[in-house]
Amino acid sequence: MKYLYRLYQIVVFIPILVVWTIIIALMVIIGCAIGNGHFWGYYPGKWWAWVIVRVLLLPVKVEGKEHLERNQSYVFVSNHQGAFDIFLIYGFLNRNFKWMMKYQIQKIPFVGAACKAAHHIMVDKRGPKKIKASYDQARKVLQDGMSLVVFPEGARTFTGHMAQFKRGAFALADELQLPVVPLTINGSFNVMPRTRDWHWVTWHPLRLTIHQPIYPIGEGSDNVQATMNDSYNAIMGSLVPEYQGYIENPDQ
Repeated sequence: MKYLYRLYQIVVFIPILVVWTIIIALMVIIGCAIGNGHFWGYYPGKWWAWVIVRVLLLPVKVEGKEHLERNQSYVFVSNHQGAFDIFLIYGFLNRNFKWMMKYQIQKIPFVGAACKAAHHIMVDKRGPKKIKASYDQARKVLQDGMSLVVFPEGARTFTGHMAQFKRGAFALADELQLPVVPLTINGSFNVMPRTRDWHWVTWHPLRLTIHQPIYPIGEGSDNVQATMNDSYNAIMGSLVPEYQGYIENPDQ
């Protein structure tokens, strides 16, 4: 069955991935240039991710959609198991948002140009000024009523386990007094861990758990720390037992 699935990837999935990615990237670039960037900056990307997951025949289960209120801006924070975190959140969260992503994504043909056109936030850690510019852009996104998705570990796991969270996303939520929504991803590490980037996709179910929003209990460092701790515990508590427990990530 494993080799049959690999043959399917060569014959069916890879051609669809290439063509579909180019079509969607051009749709985003042209659509955002014409107008209504909130629509063209989100929905084509959602369709792109949804189709990729479905073509790969990966089962998806989403829990907790009822926790989200319409027209409420959120800071979503998620564990970062692997590349398929992007497809799972983009395709199945069903919430218009902007990503905070590594600036190196700009170098990916078509995808990088589409992300820039959609005004996703490129996090550049090559100096304090660049970091500040990234967070200034994120602040503006939230002030405009858009939601934001952040991987507060800052890097994908090597083991499937969670590392430490960084404070940036929680400080933004505190400053603007916005609720933080933890997201737990299960299965992405099994589908394609970072140690097997650009290798075969392994068939495995995916699960996205949307936890209850964590609203501010005040303002300042105590609220930041409390929100960060509550988010970490919520995400950790919904991981499958195999990946529960902290393991340091040397890439952080």
